[in-house]
Amino acid sequence: MPKPEPAQALAKLEAVPFTQVRIKDRFWAPRQETNRKATVEHSLQMLDKYGNLLVMQLAAAGKREGFKGLLFTDSDLYKTLEGIAYTLATHPDPKLDKRMDEIIALISTAQMEDGYIDTWFQVTRPDQRFKNLRDWHEMYCAGHLFEAAVAHHQATGKTNFLDIATKLAGLLYERYGPDGEVGYCGHPEPELALIRLWKATGDKRWFTLSQRMIEHRGDKIFAAEHKTPVERYDGTYWLDDMPIREHTEIKGHAVRAAYLMSGVADIARETGDAGLIEMLQQLWRNTTQKRIYITGGIGPSAANEGFTVDYDLPNLTAYQETCASIAISLWGHRMTLLLGDAKYMDVVETALYNGLLSGIGLDGKSFFYVNPLASEGSHHRSEWFECACCPPNLARLVASVGSYMYSKSADTLYVHLYNSGQAHVEFGGRDLQIEQQTEYPWDGKVNLTISADSPTAFDLALRIPGWCRDFSLSVNGESVTTAPVRGYVHLQREWSSGDQVVLNLAMPVERIVAHPDVRQDAGCIALQRGPVVYCLEEVDNGPRLANIVVPDDTPLTGKFDPDLFGGVGVITGNALRVEPESWPGGLYQPLATTGYPGTPHTLKAIPYCFWANREPGEMRVWLRHE
Repeated sequence: MPKPEPAQALAKLEAVPFTQVRIKDRFWAPRQETNRKATVEHSLQMLDKYGNLLVMQLAAAGKREGFKGLLFTDSDLYKTLEGIAYTLATHPDPKLDKRMDEIIALISTAQMEDGYIDTWFQVTRPDQRFKNLRDWHEMYCAGHLFEAAVAHHQATGKTNFLDIATKLAGLLYERYGPDGEVGYCGHPEPELALIRLWKATGDKRWFTLSQRMIEHRGDKIFAAEHKTPVERYDGTYWLDDMPIREHTEIKGHAVRAAYLMSGVADIARETGDAGLIEMLQQLWRNTTQKRIYITGGIGPSAANEGFTVDYDLPNLTAYQETCASIAISLWGHRMTLLLGDAKYMDVVETALYNGLLSGIGLDGKSFFYVNPLASEGSHHRSEWFECACCPPNLARLVASVGSYMYSKSADTLYVHLYNSGQAHVEFGGRDLQIEQQTEYPWDGKVNLTISADSPTAFDLALRIPGWCRDFSLSVNGESVTTAPVRGYVHLQREWSSGDQVVLNLAMPVERIVAHPDVRQDAGCIALQRGPVVYCLEEVDNGPRLANIVVPDDTPLTGKFDPDLFGGVGVITGNALRVEPESWPGGLYQPLATTGYPGTPHTLKAIPYCFWANREPGEMRVWLRHE
């Protein structure tokens, strides 16, 4: 295993919070507007329809019957509330604010005197609390409550939700803190949520509890809990098969694994623990070099909603759960803050622009749980799911995407993602604003303008994406030549209002090939331009997409189509198509008689994240080439 990076190399960056970022581009801003106007209301309606609000009402009334839904139903309500909180921060809405306060009041009424709240237990089995940490998701639900409460406090300044969270966290600390028993959840989530709660309240108990959960993971407490002999216990699914520092590959359930590593990264960022950092780096390498889809999704298998073996990345049966794309984004963002290396944000960007947004339709009210890279035409979005983890997870991510765009250290402002909008940042007591103007991701030119109340010295670090082979840079019209350091170009100077930086990222259409051991992609290419991965749909290219062949020497052109999906980049070019009508007969034929290479075809590829928003039909990311 490679040696860990030295402690002095740790960046320990602070993210510029979503409350200080305003997005005004043609990519994310419309998504956020749809999220605010359609997804939030739709989610509340679905929570009512599927019983999530009902069960909270039952718990508040002390009922012991009538429960509806799955055992972790509370978590979907909390994620929805977190998403609402983010929208309130950027678009204050008194009516929505009042509605959220009413739900918070309901949760407060349902909360028991000792701080406990989990409707599945309160309504169906009040005597079974904390009896099955592996499967019953109590602390998972608690974690999402913590995150929602912190977001609400950040957005509104109110403490009504935060008070509920700290009361519940106090119960968990008393039971599982340093003076209590060892306990952690079968579905990681409280680990990272407790860190957020600590940051919001300043109460170090929550950091201590998170750290204790992580340090003890691998104690195999689930074996004793389920009366399984330790020698026959396999904790792989929960990453509970060995001490946390001994993991060398990503494994088990994809969302659980990435959530756990997010929490570990948070702890490592505070402690500088070399063993944790070494493990995180090793698992990141294994994930991103051998077990991730080109779209930034993880978890190929439906059987465990997770990982199998290296290079197993099927397309038609790709699971690639929407929540898993969110989870890798959470983990990668935390690795960026920990180590200040752009390679982590490269993966976050890929997931954000591809695998994650595939999970929600342009209407904001239809969703994918599973995101394959090929479809025969039978894969369609749904209005909701019985296991509805993905829709509210998307709602909170889309609303808070601004928090991924900038971070800072004592003397450096990092720009991780490019989009039109502004960010307000404070350096040494001085306020400054950075404004971006760009058509990213459809164009690689980014104009950045600094506004400051007085000249301010700091280092402006601009990410050069891993997909970019060439770039140019100028400051106030003068060309600057500088090499990236850990994926960022650094411009260190005293900045005054009106100073302008222009970054040009070359953005040609590229043919991407997979590692030879990815057998499912042998003989195929994928099309990518900038951070965006493209696909073919039947509506543009006709049926039997597997019969389309892209010659290696044919030019491919990227252009902006203002009439498609409100304006997106598309790729066009000449290809060949093998038509069944020209087949000479029989199931198999000698190559010399089949009429290859086929007839001319004008190919049109659209961004993968926009697929399944028109007529149903086939879809394909990986294309034959010759």
